[in-house]
Amino acid sequence: MEGSPEPASPGVIREGDFAVLKRDEVFKAVAVARRRKIVFEKQWFCLDNAIGHIYGTTFEVTSGGTLQPKNRVQEAATETKEAGADNRNIVDDGKSQKLTHDDIKALKDKGIKGQEIVQQLIENSTTFRDKTEFAQHKYIKKKKKKYEAVITIVKPSTRILSTMYYGREPGKINYLRYDTLAQMLTWGNVRAGNKMIVMETCAGLVLGAIMERMGGYGSIIQMYPGGGPVRAATSCFGFPGSFFQTLYDFPLSKVDSLLSGTFSLKKLPLESEENTAVAEESNGSVDDKPVSVQEADTECSAEIAAEDRQPEEQEIMDIPTEGDAFEDSKAKGTTHDKQKKQEERQKKLVEAAGLLKEKNADGLIVASRFHPAPLLLSLLEFVAPSRPFVVYCQYKEPLVECYTKLREKGGVINLKLSETWLRNYQVLPDRSHPKLMMSGAGGYLLTGITVINESVKSGDCSEQTDEEPTSKKRKLQEQR
Repeated sequence: MEGSPEPASPGVIREGDFAVLKRDEVFKAVAVARRRKIVFEKQWFCLDNAIGHIYGTTFEVTSGGTLQPKNRVQEAATETKEAGADNRNIVDDGKSQKLTHDDIKALKDKGIKGQEIVQQLIENSTTFRDKTEFAQHKYIKKKKKKYEAVITIVKPSTRILSTMYYGREPGKINYLRYDTLAQMLTWGNVRAGNKMIVMETCAGLVLGAIMERMGGYGSIIQMYPGGGPVRAATSCFGFPGSFFQTLYDFPLSKVDSLLSGTFSLKKLPLESEENTAVAEESNGSVDDKPVSVQEADTECSAEIAAEDRQPEEQEIMDIPTEGDAFEDSKAKGTTHDKQKKQEERQKKLVEAAGLLKEKNADGLIVASRFHPAPLLLSLLEFVAPSRPFVVYCQYKEPLVECYTKLREKGGVINLKLSETWLRNYQVLPDRSHPKLMMSGAGGYLLTGITVINESVKSGDCSEQTDEEPTSKKRKLQEQR
């Protein structure tokens, strides 16, 4: 449609969007807002000037915290043509640089850009022209990183957010590395139109990755412990509201009752922001002794209730009893809103229970701090035959126990326990090689496919063992 701004809007930075700030290999997710001070890598600035530019634009932080788009043509100005044969005669005695710290500080106070400061450092270095070409590039890169305040604003995605969390706060995502997450999405056959069941305590990163790949088509049922699901990382994706219409959540405390047919909406915990925030910190841990789904969720709920009981009592005591009309109407409005939210939540919960009762889910993904054995054995009951499932754990031993129990129980095939291995490479002219620093571990994955587990009667088994196979009977008859 001509004259419509819709096609260009997804790639443009807008107020209210979620964006990711990038500087070298450091990332930070922020909400785009005007007149808001943001601190990133010891630099403060505002995103007012970034609104309206396309994602992927590189900005330079100037004096006053304003952002200015950087012209990439200027980057070649620091290159020099003179270079030495080798570095054998260069001595690092700290006397090769003529500029002192006070001189550099004075240049910064004058408002000189970082690129000009790097150029002056090169000109005042007595050993720069004696360095080899590779050493000169290394020197320039190091000084640019220190003195140039340059950031790039990129659009959030699964790869970027998983890299950000793994680099900044790996404990919140159970040390789930980005390549392991990619394998989980592949082994789990996550695609548009599926009905997926997710149980994760990775701050909503796995849920967001599944929602991104499904594109708002299909349905997702998130199983959660405690008072409510944690979706801190999911909100960083910036999904539209239509993506959440097919997202359902179901408490782990109701799984056993749903399987036994005694599911009830009574005694449901009230959803609140306080419970959600505390649930992120009390999602449990991997123990040596597996517990049931009911026990694991009860322990988590008890911790949340103990921490939330005191603030609730304080709120009740702070309510005035003199009968102020304004405060009474405000309290009634708050109560009405809570009741409305509770009704909407119960309606959504009934829909989630109906989807689970069909027992025809197209896949199951588990990435939790809890011991995976009881979770997996219970949630597999809701998965249709010939469907994949993936279980992630930071440690190998719990998955070995899951592997053994599934082999004993049956109903699954193609069981595979694997460990991912990742090593980054530097790719540059004449100096491509593996990087010296690499990730030590990326966790373990247990994958498999569900099948129909038909119980065979012992009498039928004895009859089958006593009788000879038909192929053998035919051979005997032909010989006679």
